[in-house]
Amino acid sequence: MINRYKKNAKLVLSNGIVFPGFYFGASGTAIGEIVFNTGMTGYQEVITDPSYYGQILTFTYPEIGNTGINFEDSESNINVKGIIVRNFSSNNSNWRSKKNFNQWLVEKKIIGLHGIDTRALVKILRSRGSMNGVITSEDKTLESCLKIIHETPKMEGLNLSKVVSTKLHYAWQDYTQTKFDIRKKFAESFKKLKIVAIDFGIKNSILNRLVSHGCEVLVLPSRSSLKDVLSNKPDGIFFSNGPGDPSAVSEGIELAKSLIDYGEIPMFGICLGHQIFGLALGASTYKLPFGHRGLNHPCGENNKIEITSQNHGFAIDPDSLSDNIARITHYNLNDNTVAGLEVINKPIFSVQYHPEAGPGPHDSDYLFKKFVSLMLERC
Repeated sequence: MINRYKKNAKLVLSNGIVFPGFYFGASGTAIGEIVFNTGMTGYQEVITDPSYYGQILTFTYPEIGNTGINFEDSESNINVKGIIVRNFSSNNSNWRSKKNFNQWLVEKKIIGLHGIDTRALVKILRSRGSMNGVITSEDKTLESCLKIIHETPKMEGLNLSKVVSTKLHYAWQDYTQTKFDIRKKFAESFKKLKIVAIDFGIKNSILNRLVSHGCEVLVLPSRSSLKDVLSNKPDGIFFSNGPGDPSAVSEGIELAKSLIDYGEIPMFGICLGHQIFGLALGASTYKLPFGHRGLNHPCGENNKIEITSQNHGFAIDPDSLSDNIARITHYNLNDNTVAGLEVINKPIFSVQYHPEAGPGPHDSDYLFKKFVSLMLERC
């Protein structure tokens, strides 16, 4: 490790535990909920996922930054508050790399902490749950750090989607550059399907996959009304991922209720959108102890298993979901939490995980095809 990165910093948790280390990237102080991600790849996509807004992210993989930063993989202009790693690479080597990792963090004003025992930190989060904390490179006392933490709201009750959502509607035309892109193959076999995507913190990869499956995508703000949506005459409606407590997203829940009652337009929700669908159907949500954040979560039902990418801290309570209204289609096979549902007798479904694989496995890409099929049946 190059000596210029041996600059003292520390992490202070809300329970008073202190991890002394060194900072890289931006300097200063960052406050947020401390969470961890178990993925071995895709740090650029993860750091720019709007679902992490308001959080400080710990990587369990021991070295981050090896492949630098490219111009294609960022999921948004939204960033985590800070990152925590065991080691970081001050050198990068990858054919797609355009920028040094540390330089990029400075430009994005993301504070990094390295040189701590991330295994010990993750064990604390797994046993005691995610909690607020402070990373600081400044000369702050333990007492002053704890004061900052205790004055900062916890994640429960926070509607962060309204902070990260677009303020204006816009069209999206980019698509995924992959060998399984079906856009060209099927572009002439059916008319362009018009999708209205409600942005609660949407990722670029999601929009790319919708376009790749032959859709014309219009993105609307999270505060959009039923009239805003229907005035665009969509063939389908998509509810995106996003940060914060789903029960606090009142405008999204009301919109989902209205659209479910309307019931004729195919709808697809993921992550926060999935939870909003559950709440609109009369279910309740609860905060998981430390959430699901990684690239290898097994989900399924009836001996059919998908390996999935996940990033969420809340879940739907299965006992609160009426069997007469919706059916659970997928479970997280690590802890049996609800990972998918569909509304009975209506073309509406959702999953808790990220089928766009940005980053992650491609097992769940068929869900976009399912969404398209539901729309084509009604055209």
